[in-house]
Amino acid sequence: MTAPLGFNGHTVVKGTRIIRVDPMNPETKAIRVAARIIKKGGTVAFPTETVYGLGADALNPEAVLEIFKAKERPPDNPIIVHISSMGDVKRLASDIHGKVTELTQRFWPGPLTIVLKASEAVPRVTTGGLDTVAIRMPSHKVALALISESGVPIAAPSANLAGKPSPTKVDHVIEDLAGRVNLILDGGPTNVGLESTVIDMTTDPPVILRPGGTTSEDLRKVLGNIRLHPSVLARREIEIERALSPGMKYRHYAPKAEVILVEGEPDSIARKVKEIADEFARKGKRVGILTFDESMSAYGQCVVKSLGSRGDLKTAARNVFSLLREFDGDGVDVIVSEGVSEKGLGLAVMNRLRKASGYRIIEA
Repeated sequence: MTAPLGFNGHTVVKGTRIIRVDPMNPETKAIRVAARIIKKGGTVAFPTETVYGLGADALNPEAVLEIFKAKERPPDNPIIVHISSMGDVKRLASDIHGKVTELTQRFWPGPLTIVLKASEAVPRVTTGGLDTVAIRMPSHKVALALISESGVPIAAPSANLAGKPSPTKVDHVIEDLAGRVNLILDGGPTNVGLESTVIDMTTDPPVILRPGGTTSEDLRKVLGNIRLHPSVLARREIEIERALSPGMKYRHYAPKAEVILVEGEPDSIARKVKEIADEFARKGKRVGILTFDESMSAYGQCVVKSLGSRGDLKTAARNVFSLLREFDGDGVDVIVSEGVSEKGLGLAVMNRLRKASGYRIIEA
């Protein structure tokens, strides 16, 4: 793969143009090129602070359909709409009450998506056929510049093929979507590494539909009583008739290899992971182990990767998708992953690992 050389020496991979941009001070010329594509109904992959998104004009049904086509995404899976100013909220949604305003003042721009009743301006293809719309103001300077220059809200799910781990580096986007989208803006690796938290503010009490970069503990400080949707803590497949948020209904975040998740106390987890890994190795399988720094020395000849320290869940969140993709490159047959506490960002990390495993969970 040829690396992007900057705006004047951009690359083209499988017909998709790639332009490198400064994540802190994005070049105006590059942003204008991307915005013209959005305005014309095209698709642009771009970095946010969470993961890379695949964007199109949220108010143009034909453009949004191109997102579904490029990702091979089921049509009833709603898409988050990204905005750059508070004025867009009134354009997209109704019933914007005081608690919503409190959330936006506290957490925007940032990794929080708020579900509200959709206005008539929002096409139902964008909402997955629902009468609600999911809205977020990202904090990444490239994302904000692109939305502002485009002059329209941008619908943007993660910039990967449906079902695969979300992309946190431009190489992930190129691997999945080169030849399927018009342009990729390369803003370097993302910072948060997990998608935004999604909270439904159309119910009382509010409901977290997907855990992410904003913790439930922080949301409770503003809202008081909130509920977690059963899918957030699910340890087995549950029946969901309508996906109210991305990441609820379909298998997500899965690498090519089989994933087994081991949960329990750290010492017990390490023993069980080694036992499972040894069993697969005896069968001639190439085994990958997703672990933490504290357990790195417990494993032998397997392909071992660390999420970071158990005490640093920000790093674990930033690394999880990237490491799952790295195992694909290593050609492992099975990945045995350690679990972690569900406190703070651990809730989102565990939600992603459980889904990546297809709920193949072993209690240590």
